[in-house]
Amino acid sequence: MPFFRRKATRRTLLAALGTAAVASQWPSADASTTGSAGLDAPAKKEIAMRLVSSAENSSLDWEAQYEYIEDIGDGRGYTGGIIGFCSGTSDMLALVELYTERAPGNVLAAYLPALRAVDGTDSHEGLTPGFPAAWRKAARTSTAFREAQRDERDRGYFDPAVARAKKDGVGTLGQFAYYDAMVMHGPGTDTLAFDGIRTRARKHAATPTDGGDETTYLGAFLDARVWAMQQEAAHSDVTRVETAQRVFLTQGNLDLDTPLKWQVYGDSYEIG
Repeated sequence: MPFFRRKATRRTLLAALGTAAVASQWPSADASTTGSAGLDAPAKKEIAMRLVSSAENSSLDWEAQYEYIEDIGDGRGYTGGIIGFCSGTSDMLALVELYTERAPGNVLAAYLPALRAVDGTDSHEGLTPGFPAAWRKAARTSTAFREAQRDERDRGYFDPAVARAKKDGVGTLGQFAYYDAMVMHGPGTDTLAFDGIRTRARKHAATPTDGGDETTYLGAFLDARVWAMQQEAAHSDVTRVETAQRVFLTQGNLDLDTPLKWQVYGDSYEIG
């Protein structure tokens, strides 16, 4: 499996600020700002999870990833779970803290001091050899841990991405494009982070909220996303954009309606 098929880059801003601080910068997805339902409708959200999993895990079965944990050699320590929480970028720490608040004395709680110590680094100190096995055990046996993974995914990535997309006036496909970019690049204003990508796109096309055409703007956003991916060797394959999201955009499928057919890294997928 090529290096980039597993969470090849993670959240640079999170390493400095922590997920709680990052989440606070985003608009909330309340009824007064979001308009009609989009990617956060249950059926569409399930599609989003499967689309991301096809790129992150080479599988549509995103729920099979709760137990996943390994060091993929990207400088962010351990990567694990349904969205690629990383020991070096604060979000894995935030997840285990949340889990421990809900289930004190769980098998991961003893590793909190080590997770705090290695945050911002690729170190395994205090985590090897027991942490990966404890993670897998928690994922297999604890409903609370699986729920915590979903909640942290939503709080840190899905909800802020969808809220920002709705404020920009883009529909379900655009909301997914924002979410997928947030997953890979992380939030933040750096040129290679989500908001940097969005800023680059807006230099070339106006958002619908600012009077622009939705298709034109999303094309510019995908162009900016591809540019950001190409700045890192691990992302030299941009098929998760070009033979997936760009295909849906070219088809005019702004609502991300099924059936969907796409390719990632040469593998073909379909949701009927």
